[in-house]
Amino acid sequence: MPTTNFRPANISERQVWQWIIVLLIMLQFSALFVPLLEPDAALYAVISKNMALRHDYLNLFLEGHDWLDKPHFPFWVTALSFQIFGIHTWSYKLPAILFLLMGAWYTYRFARDIYGEDIARWSVCILLTAEHLVLSNNDVRAEPYLTGLIIAAVYHFHRRQVLPGAIFAACAIMTKGIFAIVPIGAAIGGQMLFTRNWKELLHWRWLVAIVLTFLFITPELYALYQQFDAHPEKLVFGRHAVSGLRFFFWDSQFGRFMNTGPIKGSGDPFFFFHTVLWAFLPWSVMLYAAVIQFFRRFKTEKDFQCICGALATFLLFSLSRFQLPHYLNIVFPFFAILTAKYILSLETEKGLKFFRVTQYTIIILVAILGIVIDLLYKPAMHFLWLIPAGALILLYILLHYWMGKTTRQAVFYRSVAISILLNLYLNTVLYPDMMQYQSGTTVAAVANKQFAGQPVRMYKAHSYSLEFYANAPVSVCDSLCGPGLYYTNAEGLATISRYHTIQKFPQFWVSKLDLPFVRKATRAGVLEERFLVEAY
Repeated sequence: MPTTNFRPANISERQVWQWIIVLLIMLQFSALFVPLLEPDAALYAVISKNMALRHDYLNLFLEGHDWLDKPHFPFWVTALSFQIFGIHTWSYKLPAILFLLMGAWYTYRFARDIYGEDIARWSVCILLTAEHLVLSNNDVRAEPYLTGLIIAAVYHFHRRQVLPGAIFAACAIMTKGIFAIVPIGAAIGGQMLFTRNWKELLHWRWLVAIVLTFLFITPELYALYQQFDAHPEKLVFGRHAVSGLRFFFWDSQFGRFMNTGPIKGSGDPFFFFHTVLWAFLPWSVMLYAAVIQFFRRFKTEKDFQCICGALATFLLFSLSRFQLPHYLNIVFPFFAILTAKYILSLETEKGLKFFRVTQYTIIILVAILGIVIDLLYKPAMHFLWLIPAGALILLYILLHYWMGKTTRQAVFYRSVAISILLNLYLNTVLYPDMMQYQSGTTVAAVANKQFAGQPVRMYKAHSYSLEFYANAPVSVCDSLCGPGLYYTNAEGLATISRYHTIQKFPQFWVSKLDLPFVRKATRAGVLEERFLVEAY
């Protein structure tokens, strides 16, 4: 019969947690060898590849042109990884995953400082199972770096450790821009503001922190000045005399917010409200409940750092006209701590029942979702899903015997288990199979094997993954550039008079999944065609 205690008696919850953490770390690394998704992850990888091959760490280049969009820090880190390990998928993803795990470590330390050991342990589990955070290991952009750097800066400023706090804050700014200080400043400043700690708020250390932070971003400012401000003759965004410093401090941040910069978007004030519902699974309902409870108990609350850091950033992004789901990943450490605090604060049977019913409902829905996806998609490696499934079923059985069916711990760790199961399936079965439809990756493999060292020209079709994975030079041609290898589409093929088709490839933007593609019966109807041909 189930009991409310762990079984056997000599196994503590901490030991269970330690084992779970090992599985969660393995889950993050399970995406290490999945090819990079287009467009953004592959684009950033190409820029880092160019930096490493050129041994030029000041200038950002893409296809031979100056590139001005994101700051340098992630490219520096990735290029260094390329220099040490070589240019591979895993050497691109490795630093990002390590920064993410650093974020989990600082989430643990920060939560333990504020709320104690139990909330700290559960916060890490929630963070490392948040759906979009795990999915982002297949589409690595700046957010894994930013997630680790922001919570690290908040932790050190919380401990009044100005020097490391300023270093991490500066690296965050050199990762995404000046708005990276919003969650950091809101978390630290909000705590002092709402507790009316005016003496601490006006302490000289914060002026030192600001000065040090801006001192530590001088490498970024120098690089931008050297590439753009010192060369007004360069053509960027279709015009001359573009200032890299102005773009860094204004256009890339406030320009996007007000939709006046060179890169524009269209925003929906409620975009992130419904994005959280799936992006923070299996904890999204608990997160909403945690925020509601926080404001209900606002007058008795003593810690405002997580709520201020999270909501200030959430509201800023919601008001912005430029919105993408992965933007929210950077405040997931705050979300995780708020959610863990809420779950462990439930004392009444009504509250615990709400937690049990909600989480078991989500567990069932996630399990059904995974099965439906597998049945619809029908991956070629169909039988391999039994490996992660078997491992997690074993985990689930062990958890069943360790804990009673309805205890808070049982519900929590089974929610963790279902997230590991789903994402292990995605990382080891589904995404690897889907990458056969990202033509640039498969074209590069064929070109490297059959035409080693021969340049490839992209004509009427474009692929950053081809540029990254090809071992030979890849260039863009607006018109036919003589005989040689061409990567093209049907439109381009019709304009080449003499050619030999080496291979035809299916093409789909895997980063933009939809039901017709996922469903095998309708997949062929949404696939485009790409060709690798040799023109005479």
